Amino acid sequence: MKKTLLAGVSAGLLVAAASAAHAQSIDYGSLEQLFNEPVTTSATGAPQRSTEAPVDMTIISAADIQRSGATDLPTILSRVAGLDVESRGAGASDVSVRGYNQAMSPRLLVLINGRQVYLDHYGYTAWATLPVQLSEIRQIEVVKGPNSALFGFNAVGGVVNIITVNPKFDDTGDITLRTGSARYGEVSAAKSFKVGERFSARVSAGAAKSDEYENTVGVAKSQLNDPSRVTANIDTVTQLTDKVELRVEGSYSNVQVSDMLSNYAYSPSKYLTSSVKGALTAETKLGQLQLSAYQNDLTAKHLILGQNARFENQIRVVSVQDLFKIGAKHTLRVGAEYRHNEVNTAPIGGAQVSYDVLSASAMWNWAITDKLAFTAAGRYDSLDLSREGTFPAGSPPLGNGYWDRKIEEPSYNLGLVWRATDVDTFKATAARGVQVPTLVDLGALQARVTVGPYTIGLAGNPTLEPAIITNYQLTYERALPALKAEVSAKAFVQKTEDVKGQPTSAQIDVAATLVSLPVLSYRNIGDSKMTGFELAASGQLTGGFRWNADWTHTEVDDEPTAGFSPLIRTAAYAETTPENSGNVSLGWTGGAWTVDGYAHFVGEHRAYALYSAAAAPNLVDIDAYAALGGRVARTFDHGVTVALSGQNLGDNRQRQSAGLEVERRVYLSVSKTW
Repeated sequence: MKKTLLAGVSAGLLVAAASAAHAQSIDYGSLEQLFNEPVTTSATGAPQRSTEAPVDMTIISAADIQRSGATDLPTILSRVAGLDVESRGAGASDVSVRGYNQAMSPRLLVLINGRQVYLDHYGYTAWATLPVQLSEIRQIEVVKGPNSALFGFNAVGGVVNIITVNPKFDDTGDITLRTGSARYGEVSAAKSFKVGERFSARVSAGAAKSDEYENTVGVAKSQLNDPSRVTANIDTVTQLTDKVELRVEGSYSNVQVSDMLSNYAYSPSKYLTSSVKGALTAETKLGQLQLSAYQNDLTAKHLILGQNARFENQIRVVSVQDLFKIGAKHTLRVGAEYRHNEVNTAPIGGAQVSYDVLSASAMWNWAITDKLAFTAAGRYDSLDLSREGTFPAGSPPLGNGYWDRKIEEPSYNLGLVWRATDVDTFKATAARGVQVPTLVDLGALQARVTVGPYTIGLAGNPTLEPAIITNYQLTYERALPALKAEVSAKAFVQKTEDVKGQPTSAQIDVAATLVSLPVLSYRNIGDSKMTGFELAASGQLTGGFRWNADWTHTEVDDEPTAGFSPLIRTAAYAETTPENSGNVSLGWTGGAWTVDGYAHFVGEHRAYALYSAAAAPNLVDIDAYAALGGRVARTFDHGVTVALSGQNLGDNRQRQSAGLEVERRVYLSVSKTW
């Protein structure tokens, strides 16, 4: 009886919170304490328990992040079931969902408070550039599978939505000093404050540096950087009236890392990023109206085929949406978005490639009963591509008009959630996502390369088709209150149509003519299918212990179009996707002490060998491995915590890819909160 009453009260408070959200930001901390589990608004725009969201979502809490002992986001994400993380160096990693990982992986949408932070020239995330300190993250929402209709443009493999503490609700302050092996050094600080009753702000900054992993694989010294980063962020919330709120954010990062380019060649890359975003939210008779706009600026310097390439990329996004209810059972959201994305050509300059996208979207959440809910979302994107500027000598005589092209594609997400009992939940989802070619794919890449006695052009392809990803999934979740545990099982199938293949000197894409060089470019090379399942369990034990275990099995089958080889087009995902991966963790908290240990397992698979101009792309074997990590921390008076942590503790060096071998790293940190 008490349990039923509590559930009813909680449901009522959640509805009340949804109404309050129309007038102000979501107080995630209070809702998490109230319902004893994280709460999300990302899927439908209205507050929901993560277990009731119509998507496959895992939420990493602030406590999880603190206990992880990690110094970067990829390490934290590697411990999420179904996420594949490949380390390229001490400051660079690629992250994907359920396989299909590659150098400069373009299938993951990464957001900070709703702002896109993946880099739009190559379409990937340089994790070190993210202008957020780990201590200021409220939660990380990891969503698996295509989610373009719910989360926005290019959310094809999955979404990582990073939500920071809100200065309006979270009165926080912290400073961290960290040192470690390989001359690691880090300092970070974050502080929120209020000015009067209507203005709140949070400022944060951090800097870190270390030595690169030892070069045991013969990479030229000129292709590597010792990683370093400096980041800063400001976040302000102004309550203009009781029903109108303005949130303004700005960020900056200056980073250098050893990147692995999409052809599996190392680059001593440098990044300079800045952004500004404003969001105006108002409660009106028409519902919660929100107008938001942001601009991201990027300067990226790479070494491409021995040539210095400097990309200047700017993206501007303006969106408007209305979230409203019809009766007690129907929540709807309608929206429109405009984005402009532009970048110069490189390494050979002289031109600019850009596109404009108009999008319309709608979402409907229907609470059929108090046990059954259905969500349908749709989105339509219309992209106009263009190019202006000159062409390098030896280019095919095409002209800028060849880039005047329109891409129009729909996407959708469907989700049915059935809470069969108080402890049993079933989910069924279907989705269609659209992976738009990156600006580099579409023509920002302009280069010449010498192969033997021949000179060959390297260029983007404006006729490249978007990849279409469809995904179907069944999920079963069961709570085990008597054991203070929960278990889940998931089965999924996915198909990718029009897979993108990389340029390769083993296959000429545009034949030479009397006036032009032969050209290598990006091509659609066929389809790929993936099936798999995921098992997970977590819980608590007496004595302050907590535990977690998961296992993911995926099988990929590449189906190339006649005339194309996934291997030589650097898209052999059936070979490079590990069939098995998993995680085990055990933690304990007693008084002022906290101890946590982590083991991340990856099965045997193959990986692309480092780029060589003299050889076609080829694969090397990667043995199964276990990456071990841990943290021991002691909290003292006045909010001081001293922690000893480590990553890759099993071996001095471990081969996790064909690139630099991952090294054991140990860190000592002192932090203070107030």
